[in-house]
Amino acid sequence: MRSARPRVCVVTGYGINADEELALAFERAGGRAERVHVRDLIDTPGLVARYRILAFPGGFSFGDHLGSGKVFATLFNRSLGAAMPGFVKAGGLVIGICNGFQVLVKAGLLPNEAGVSRQEVSLIHNLSGRFEDRWVRVRFQSAGRCAWTRGLADMEMPVRHGEGRFVAGSPHALACLAARGLVAARYVARDGGEPSYPEDPNGSDGHVAGICDPTGRVFGLMPHPEAFLHGENHPEWTAREVTTGDGLRLFVNGVRAASGTPLP
Repeated sequence: MRSARPRVCVVTGYGINADEELALAFERAGGRAERVHVRDLIDTPGLVARYRILAFPGGFSFGDHLGSGKVFATLFNRSLGAAMPGFVKAGGLVIGICNGFQVLVKAGLLPNEAGVSRQEVSLIHNLSGRFEDRWVRVRFQSAGRCAWTRGLADMEMPVRHGEGRFVAGSPHALACLAARGLVAARYVARDGGEPSYPEDPNGSDGHVAGICDPTGRVFGLMPHPEAFLHGENHPEWTAREVTTGDGLRLFVNGVRAASGTPLP
């Protein structure tokens, strides 16, 4: 029988800066979060087998000197790439947020349509040409294959990135992702309609904010749900009487899935 509090490996070190927020999110969601340095995972890849969830936070890993997430993705593939198919097949979950999403994409873990961990899509400089730091509205694939987004309603959360523009390579490639149920989150306007800038803060193809792999257990997104754990995190919390942080619901889903608890 699985543990009631699944262990969560929150990766830290070398420019990652949202690890404490992410660890807190998993703790509040019922997980047992442990912050593990990148170097420890590289030196001892077998560490990942101790955990039920592997979480890649936001930040600027390795300074993003060769492009956001590129260095970390390369090191990840060399050390942990061979272990990941078995980790996911055994029921493990993976999440990457902002820079973590960039790492998963460039390591080929997302969307991983062919199952060979080869980069198929990318996240590039925002169409605005500047770093975007603002709150946006996201619509999740609430009835699809993604374990992290099951049953979630539209949610507001912040973005803070310079390279968050999702590109699929062609309209056909994007349509294939959507047809397979791998587009797990999109930007929407505040009224729920079609967004324009700055509601889609980076000009992503199809307004994509996050994707999952075919198993639904590996998920990445650019917005930061871990930055909305308390009602007071929202910039309009007094005017709108926001009492709880909606972002917590996403992590509850992940912890429940890792515990073997049925999702909505």
